[in-house]
Amino acid sequence: MLAGIGIGGEWALAGTYVAEAWPEDRRKMGAGYLQTGYYFGFFLAAALNYTVGARFGWRAMFLCGLSPVIVSILITTRVKEPERWKHRAVDAKPKASLAEIFNARYRRRTIVNAILLTVAIIGLWAGAVYEPTAIIALAKKAGMTMAEASKTASIGTAILSLGTILGCLAMPWLAEKLGRRGALGFFFALMLAFIALTFGKVFYLGAAALPWFFVCLFFLGFGGANFAVYTLWLPEQYPTECRASAFAFSTSLARFGGAGITFLVGAGVQHFQSLGIPVALTSIAFALGLLLIPFGTETRGQTLPA
Repeated sequence: MLAGIGIGGEWALAGTYVAEAWPEDRRKMGAGYLQTGYYFGFFLAAALNYTVGARFGWRAMFLCGLSPVIVSILITTRVKEPERWKHRAVDAKPKASLAEIFNARYRRRTIVNAILLTVAIIGLWAGAVYEPTAIIALAKKAGMTMAEASKTASIGTAILSLGTILGCLAMPWLAEKLGRRGALGFFFALMLAFIALTFGKVFYLGAAALPWFFVCLFFLGFGGANFAVYTLWLPEQYPTECRASAFAFSTSLARFGGAGITFLVGAGVQHFQSLGIPVALTSIAFALGLLLIPFGTETRGQTLPA
C-alpha cells in the first residue's frame, strides 16, 4: 500500500514537473525519457531477480528496493521549482484546483482522460502482473524446475520492459506524426491485438509456447508505452494552477478502476481454471478505449498552457 501511494504521487508530480521545467522544444522528448525510467526500473528488477532474488529470496529483493528511495531523496533535495509555477503562484489568485478541473471548460476532458487511463491501467496490470505467472506455468510445462522457471520469468519481464522502453522513445515522433490521439490509438491497437493473441492463443500452445510468448511480450511491451502519451498529453490540456491536480486525479481514479478489473480477472481465473482466457478478455477494454479516443482533446502543435 505504501509503495502504491508513492507511485501514485510520483508519476503525477514528475510528469507535471518535466512539462513545466523542460524547454518547449524538448518537452516532448522529456516525457518519453521520463517514462522509460519506470520500465528501465522493471528491467533492472528483472535482472536482480534473476541473480539476487533467485539466490537469496524475496527479502533480499526488498532490500535492493532501498537504493531507489535513497537516490530519489537526493534528487528531490537538489531540483528547483519550475519558473513557470513560481510565477503563476505569485501572480494568480488561489483556486481550488480539484474543483477547477471539473468546471465547464475542463469537465469533459477530465472524464475522458480518467476513462482512457483506466483502460491503460487494465492493460498494464494484465500484462505486467500476470506475465510472470504465465511464463512460470509455460516453463513448467516445458519441463523446467521451479528455480529455472523463475529465472525464465525474469527474462520475460526484461523483454517486456525492453519493448516498452523502445516504445517510449518512439512516442514523441509518433505523437507529432499522428497527433496525441493518433499515437494513443496506435498503442491501444497493439495492446488490443497482442493481449488477445498472447494470452488467448499463444498461452495455449503447450510446451512449444514459450518462444512465441516471448516474441509477443516484446510487442505487448511496445504497446505498453501508451503511458508515455499521457505524460506528454495530460499536462498540455490544463493550465499551471490545476495541471498537477488533473494529472493526479486521472491516474488515481484509473487505479481504482484497474483494481476492480483485477478482482474480476481473479474470478475469471477461478472459473476457467486458467489465466489465459480471463487476461485475454481484458483486451476488450482497449477496443472500448479506441472508440473513446476521438472524444479526447487534440493538442498537437500547441504550446504548454500558461
